[in-house]
Amino acid sequence: MTAERWAYLGPEGTFTEQAAQSLVRRDQLAGIPTEVRLEAVGTVSIALDAVRSGAAEAAVVALESSVEGAVPLTADELTHGDPLLITGEAYVPITFDLLVRPGAELADVRTVGAHPHGHAQIREWLAATLPTAEVVMSSSNAAAAAAVAAGDLDAAAAAPVAGARYGLTSIATDIGEVRDAVTRFVQIRRPGAPPAPTGNDRTSLVLSVGNHPGSLLAVLAEFASRGINLTRLESRPAKSAIGVYVFLVDADGHINDPAIADVLAALIRRSALWRWLGSYPRAQGNNEPAADFATTSAYVTAHDQVRRWQRGEQN
Repeated sequence: MTAERWAYLGPEGTFTEQAAQSLVRRDQLAGIPTEVRLEAVGTVSIALDAVRSGAAEAAVVALESSVEGAVPLTADELTHGDPLLITGEAYVPITFDLLVRPGAELADVRTVGAHPHGHAQIREWLAATLPTAEVVMSSSNAAAAAAVAAGDLDAAAAAPVAGARYGLTSIATDIGEVRDAVTRFVQIRRPGAPPAPTGNDRTSLVLSVGNHPGSLLAVLAEFASRGINLTRLESRPAKSAIGVYVFLVDADGHINDPAIADVLAALIRRSALWRWLGSYPRAQGNNEPAADFATTSAYVTAHDQVRRWQRGEQN
């Protein structure tokens, strides 16, 4: 069997690598006969471009943080680049240690490397503990750890696993501002058939609505009238003009579910569906139970009744 190449934001030791490994284990537990070769790349864009070009079968990238919200680069790549499909997700607990070379002490730390999202989670600790230290933004937290190992930085705020990977020592543990912080990562592939429905799925899409009163409300009403629960709604610039936005949406359900298929068709009729990003199993949490009128059986019963009337049959 030829191994699939999965690209992820490197270098080794990133939270993204942990997410990719989690997705590999998911496939193994599900009995999916896939051999995977994880390959670290320099940026999210490089990872996604590798999928678009066919150089990689999949990419794993961060989509949102419980602390900082959406990852803008990923959101924009999925919204504006050539179409891609989300086929899975993984949640990774985010814990930061302050990593240094063996023998170093807090008094020796003058520069600290961190990814911008990581820095947002440890800035209060830095301000209180190392107020004079210079913060250097890195492409990833693991890249900051690698820079420490190379002697280019004094310390890095990174995952504990990065310390073991680069031969560093933790001189302060769990320094994040928010305990139990989590980042959601997604697996990306080229467009194709979505994973089979599991009964606990998520559908992601991008909406584009007119800039007039009630336009967004009318589109959201399409979901409400079908009993579809939304779990995320956020705006991103459409990049066409100032003040023009698109909306990234996550909804409970799968495109094979009658309610989701129905709402997608309605959004297409309204010219409001900018892009369907995929339907895939949820990694955490459960779908909200559908209202009685929105269940699959309710759709089937209603559809069958209308067909009988169309054929001239009585109730």
